[in-house]
Amino acid sequence: MPVTLELGGKSPQIVFDDADLDRAIPVLVGACMQNAGQTCSAASRVLVQAGVYDQVRRRMAEIFEGLVVGPAPGSHDLGPLVSARQRRLVQDFIDLGTRDLTLAAQGRLHSDAAPGGHFVRPTLFADVPPDHALAQQEIFGPVQVMMPFADEAEALRIANGTDYGLVAGVWTRDGARQLRMAGRLNCGQVFINNYGAGGGVELPFGGIGKSGHGREKGFEALYGFTRTKTIAIHHG
Repeated sequence: MPVTLELGGKSPQIVFDDADLDRAIPVLVGACMQNAGQTCSAASRVLVQAGVYDQVRRRMAEIFEGLVVGPAPGSHDLGPLVSARQRRLVQDFIDLGTRDLTLAAQGRLHSDAAPGGHFVRPTLFADVPPDHALAQQEIFGPVQVMMPFADEAEALRIANGTDYGLVAGVWTRDGARQLRMAGRLNCGQVFINNYGAGGGVELPFGGIGKSGHGREKGFEALYGFTRTKTIAIHHG
């Protein structure tokens, strides 16, 4: 039988200077921070056009600084990571970023978060070079990176410049640009002026490159459970 592999990603959200920022910014953060960053489709890269970059950075930093991490019984924004090993891996990425990059903002641990728990402060880095490890490797934790771009061509080079290709988001009011970007992004799903964790059950989900092979959900998923048989009958 065929094999379907739905793997990880380094999914970008691309914000153009004509985007509705009031609508976009909460989604930019939430699409990475949900489940403490432990989702394959986490939008861990935020690409912002230069004209609105400083504004988006400031507003995202304000949200990050208000995020609170704690145990499940509390009404906190984020919970723990899945294991001590994953916490160490994510913290190593944060330590690397703190040495190399611009730390834009961090959330805080709630007093209920036990010192030995698997809690990590949500962290935002700004002005990240596209080839840096934090912009290339899947972290699978509450870490997000920002980087500016000048135009569509540069946005596409950065967005497509990883080994992954799972999901992408595009924020612009320009309908022609929406279609151009959607067609040129190397990934399995593109969300325009919204972002979802794979979308509904009717939407095929999967990626290219290291993001996997084949598709889950939708009619496309049925092909992974079927084999085609050709029957040729000669009548004569």
